[in-house]
Amino acid sequence: MSEPTVSVRSSSRARTDTKKKAKKNQLPIGIAVLAAMVAFGIYLSTVTPKLALFWILGCCFGFILQKSRFCFTASMRDPSLTGSTSVTRAVLIAFAFTSIAFAAIKYGAMVKGLPIPGQSYIVPISLATAVGAFLFGIGMVIAGGCASGTLMRVGEGFGMQILSLFFFVVGSLWGAHDFGWWKLNFMLKAPKIFMPDIFGWAGAIIIQLLVIAALYIAADKWENRKLDTDQNH
Repeated sequence: MSEPTVSVRSSSRARTDTKKKAKKNQLPIGIAVLAAMVAFGIYLSTVTPKLALFWILGCCFGFILQKSRFCFTASMRDPSLTGSTSVTRAVLIAFAFTSIAFAAIKYGAMVKGLPIPGQSYIVPISLATAVGAFLFGIGMVIAGGCASGTLMRVGEGFGMQILSLFFFVVGSLWGAHDFGWWKLNFMLKAPKIFMPDIFGWAGAIIIQLLVIAALYIAADKWENRKLDTDQNH
């Protein structure tokens, strides 16, 4: 009666050893990919140094995304699915730092009498904005990732994300083709809001940071409440 048990154990060990060997065999592939990346970066530097810089920044950005599992979809999805808000709070911290940095850049340009950068991105806010955000949110949850998360998982070899990226490109091209009609009939009728024009530069950044802080506290309390609920059950 003990022979089948021994055979099962030996077969499971064999599968485990096979998996370990497969993981070890990935090292030469990783070295080859790294060498190819370095070689391609050197080639880009011969074309123009700017392309090489973009290549290096892109590789570093992808590495950080992959290691941190940073994804806007996860920041919105995880609190309701798992109760975790670690990614949510990371996104909010990123928003806080970028808000301060961009405000400083814009304010510095204004003080020097230079054109304020990024003003062309102040677009009308209307019901179309909310509808578009809602549709995009549904799409990225179904696809399992936002733009950054999709690109990161394509690099990891996820077939579903490759399919998502294809239709992401198709949808973007379609949207760009029809954007003029939507802008003319819906967007231009809505007001443009630039917070420094309403609250001043100091007031705008204070309000922005207060909203982010309130969301951070709410996210932290949500996770703690979910943990307490799970422990009680």
